[in-house]
Order: sequence, then C-alpha cells, then structure tokens
Amino acid sequence: MSPIETVAVIGLGYIGLPTAAILATNGFGVVGVDVNQETVDAVNRGEVPFVEPDLSVHVAGAVSQGHLKATTDTPSAQAYIVAVPTPFKEDRSADLSYIESAARGIAPQLQGGELIILESTSPPGATRHLADYLLALRPEFSLDGANGAPVIHFAHCPERVLPGRVMIELVTNDRIVGGITPEAAALAKDLYAVFCKGEILITDDVTAEMAKLVENSYRDVNIAFANELSVISDKLGIDVWELIRLANHHPRVNILNPGPGVGGHCIAVDPWFIVSAAPQEAQLIRAAREVNDSKPAWVVNKVISSLESLSPETEVAVFGLAFKADIDDLRESPAVEIADELSKQLQTYRINIVEPHVETLPRELAGHSNVELVAADEALSRSAVVVLLVDHEPFKQLAPKLADKTVIDTRGLLKR
Repeated sequence: MSPIETVAVIGLGYIGLPTAAILATNGFGVVGVDVNQETVDAVNRGEVPFVEPDLSVHVAGAVSQGHLKATTDTPSAQAYIVAVPTPFKEDRSADLSYIESAARGIAPQLQGGELIILESTSPPGATRHLADYLLALRPEFSLDGANGAPVIHFAHCPERVLPGRVMIELVTNDRIVGGITPEAAALAKDLYAVFCKGEILITDDVTAEMAKLVENSYRDVNIAFANELSVISDKLGIDVWELIRLANHHPRVNILNPGPGVGGHCIAVDPWFIVSAAPQEAQLIRAAREVNDSKPAWVVNKVISSLESLSPETEVAVFGLAFKADIDDLRESPAVEIADELSKQLQTYRINIVEPHVETLPRELAGHSNVELVAADEALSRSAVVVLLVDHEPFKQLAPKLADKTVIDTRGLLKR
C-alpha cells in the first residue's frame, strides 16, 4: 500500500477525472481541482461532464462515499497529479502556461515531502521545468535535501489510455514512471501500483516524457502512410480499402486504415514536441505530421468537386465531428476542421451536421448561418451529398440509405 493517503488531481478533463475517480475508488482521499466551475459542480453531484464509458459509475460511487470531491482551489495533499492541457503554440512548441498555473496553485500548500506527478503529455524537460518553476516559488525546498532543505519529489507518469476504454486501460495498461530522483520514481510507482495491474516501468523523467511522444509519433507515421496511400489510390482510380485488405494478407504487413486526418490531444499534437526539440533531425516525424495535417484540405476539395455537377440548392450532410468513433471528444478533430472549411467555402449551401454525441455545435461552427446540427434522418432527407467523417457505431447502418446520394466516405464505412 502506498504511504500516500491524500491526492489532489489538477485538471478534471479526459485524463484527470478518470485518474481522480480510480484513485478515489481505491480508497484515497481525492480532491479534483479545475478552473471550470461547471465541471466542479458536476463532479460534486456525482456526474461526468463528458462521454466516457464506465466513468460515471466510478465518479458517482466515489462522491457518494465521500472519497472524491471537486473544487476550484488547490488543497493541501500528500501527492499532486497535474493533468492539465499542453497545447502547442503558433510555432508548434509546447505551451507550458497551464503547467505553470498548476504550480502556482500547488506552491502555497507545500509543507515538505510531497510527491508531484506530471501526467500531462509534455516535451522533454517539462517535468524539470515544473520542478524548477515551483521551487523558484518555494526556494526553501529542494529536490535532493541539500543543506538540510525539505524535499519535494517530482515524477513524470504519462497517460497512455484510449478514449472510450479509459477506465479499463487505466488498470490494465503498463505504466511508465520517470522520476527526477530515484526516490520520486519509487513513490510514484507505489502510488500507481494501488490500482494499476500492468507492469510499472521505472526510468528517468526525460525518457518517460520522450516515450509518450514516441508512442504517438509511431502511430502518426503509420497513419500518415495510410492517408498518403489513400490520396495516391484516389488519383490512380484504385479502391484503397481493397488495396489495404489485400496487402495485409502478407504475414509481415499491417497497414492501418486511412481517415480524414488525425485528431485528439495526443497523436495530432505530440509529434510536434519532438520536432520542436530536434528540428533538424526529426525529418520523418515532421513529414508524417504534414501529411496528416494536409488530409482535411484534400477531403474538402473532394466534397467541392462532387458538387460541380449538382444544383446550387444542394445540401451537404456531414456525419461525425468527434476525432474518433463513439466519443464526444472534439479536440483537434479533423472532422470539425473539414466542416468549418466547408461552411466557409460553400456559403450558399446548407451544411447539415450529424453528431449523436454532442448537443450543441462547437464554437468553430456555431457562428456559421449555413450550418445546423440535425438528426441523421433529417440530414439524409435533405442532402444529396453525404460526407462520412467518423465511424460511429450508428453510422455503420447507413449504407442502404445512401444509394441515391453522392458519398465521400473517408472511413471506409461502406466497405464494411
């Protein structure tokens, strides 16, 4: 059992709230901290402000048992888990301002001996930056106890879960724990071992940071191959889905499926942190990012070309806004980018959006007068052109209803 009994989780998003819930379910006293009062209120009611299977059961149970509560103020705790956003700036370097803000909230609460874990996906050196930034605010503490100063322990433990399976993979997946010091790594390992049944792998903080980036860059490179293959196949008049099916019969070939781009806060973002850290050396990783970032524009052009022979009164149905199937997460979603660009370039056309996992349009689309969120049947009845961007489970039954439509199928839904 971990010597830690109280944990504050800073950031109650797609990673922070599940982490807080799983810790609370396993007996820790957990306080979740978030800047959004609506999120705090929802958690305190035992509710989840986004879609993630099984999470609501954990949150409701932990709150009702008094093991989990939420607040906008950082409390005193024995351990802090920082799970805040790390977006990239215009130059695609990491924006560490959210991490610094978390540090400013933690600093006044420190008494010595606390463990601070950065879970946010971060560029190499971010954990050390957090430590330096926080210790500059509280210079009476140290990393190693030099000159008798009380120690604050810092570690990086990157999340590596799949949206839609977070509550399962938090428990079953192997974890990487990287400590600035061996003592920090040991403390973090003991904490995660309470709920993690996978292997917990110990390393240093910078290697742990890089490992997460490498995992997602590997995925990005392989997706880029599939996306580039789809563009080439389209030019040559080849069915890319059939091509991949045949090629994958080779015993050492496993080509991924192409799509409209790459989304989410991880795969669409993390490779740029490697490129920023080593711009001259990261040539393949940069090229893969550029291929995947260019795919939404290619899809938009395909839609516009499909309208050339149709009436100006034609309406377009866009199926899906999430970055992957069966979730409500729109972060970095290529589907949102495509819908936004279509609404701008097709201002005289009505764009009917179908996204069963959201109740309102995202900010990028809400301001367009020619865009509306509608039910699937209404979108199909009104639209001559259908753009399939996300393979949500309900969309897999659409094929019989699309016989008289012009279809741009970016997910191979009609091939399944």
